[in-house]
Amino acid sequence: MRILWVKIGGLWPANSGGRLRSYHILNELARQHEVTIVTTRRPDEDPRVLDAQLAHCEQIIQVPVNAPKHGSPGFIKALAQSWFSDLPVDLYKYRIPAMRREVGKLLRQGNFDVCIADFLTGLPNVPEGIVGPDGAPVPVVLFTHNVEHMIWQRLCTNERNPLKRLLLAIEWRKMRRYERLACQRADLTLTVSDADKQLFEQMAPGLTAHAIPTGVDIDYFRPATDASERDQHVVFSGSMDWFPNEDGMLWFMESMLPLIRAQQKGISVTIVGRNPSAKLKRMAEEHGVHVTGTVDDVRPSVHEAAVYIVPLRVGGGTRLKIFEALAMGKAIVSTTVGAEGLPLEDGTHLVLADTPEAFASQVLQLINDPMLRARLGRAGRELVQARYSWQRVAGDFEALCRAAMSRRQFDTAGNTSNQHQQIVTGGSEI
Repeated sequence: MRILWVKIGGLWPANSGGRLRSYHILNELARQHEVTIVTTRRPDEDPRVLDAQLAHCEQIIQVPVNAPKHGSPGFIKALAQSWFSDLPVDLYKYRIPAMRREVGKLLRQGNFDVCIADFLTGLPNVPEGIVGPDGAPVPVVLFTHNVEHMIWQRLCTNERNPLKRLLLAIEWRKMRRYERLACQRADLTLTVSDADKQLFEQMAPGLTAHAIPTGVDIDYFRPATDASERDQHVVFSGSMDWFPNEDGMLWFMESMLPLIRAQQKGISVTIVGRNPSAKLKRMAEEHGVHVTGTVDDVRPSVHEAAVYIVPLRVGGGTRLKIFEALAMGKAIVSTTVGAEGLPLEDGTHLVLADTPEAFASQVLQLINDPMLRARLGRAGRELVQARYSWQRVAGDFEALCRAAMSRRQFDTAGNTSNQHQQIVTGGSEI
């Protein structure tokens, strides 16, 4: 296959769930297919680094973009401008004209078999209606890693400030509208869980959607061979500049950790992940929690955990961090949202708890029961070994892309192609 892959936000370093998933699938696909990537990079990043990491790819085009960060003056400006658009701010700020032109040029000239819009943010940068040299439109696959509007809706539900809650209510409804239209435009929508697939099907009846499993590098993430585990130690890992992760750990420190230490004072906690905010670091200092910031390798920190925690209240898609901890043989306590979309059994592969009291109780039980920790760890490792290697996931991805190509070829030959609803913003196609 000749694949055009469109991705906002870069692919390396693979230090977030979305980047990891995309990077590993691309790495496998590029070994057997002609893959061209169009992505963004920060102006200060060296493009040669990604070129080296995905050396099997046919071509990698990196467009320099300095996207405004949440809360910055640039973000506030984009938010204000987005109010006059049908787009939510998280998509409005990622309309990249240079990237859109590059993708359009490649589609007209490249004779690609399929175009992958990686994440919802990729789709506004894929022009509609362009045909290749053979006169046929290229099928578009929307690869969703989350149901984005659900994240915003949950943020709205948990927001205490009335003004912020009002703004979030507007944003999640705009996001839901765009997601529905995006699914109707795409020839195929790929989700990372059956739960996400069902939500999209309810939102956009008649769409073609399939779920692919989340994967993990089972050779890289494996149980420790030494006695590095600390008996009363709790660990969380994740990108701390992703709001659901920050919110979850603020909630844990404020509502759960005091309950745990009221019964067992010696419990220690480490938060591992890039770009922790000043707010999180202040609360961590108040509660005696260690924050590592960016690390080159999360494994040594996770190996030290007696219990690995995922106390998320908002989010979507699937949490790769859970599969990594399972592959490392760790006992996990998670909220239902934290483990959402993963084929895991409560009490067999991990323990679920949704209230501060229940979460604290489960952490304490595992801290004080090494045999239960070991049983959960073995079951988790066996599950990911059997079903969730990246090679297998990429094989499923490839098969679904081929099916989308076959459907488009059949529709074109029979002149029965569905007319997808155009996605319009400010009176012009995006």
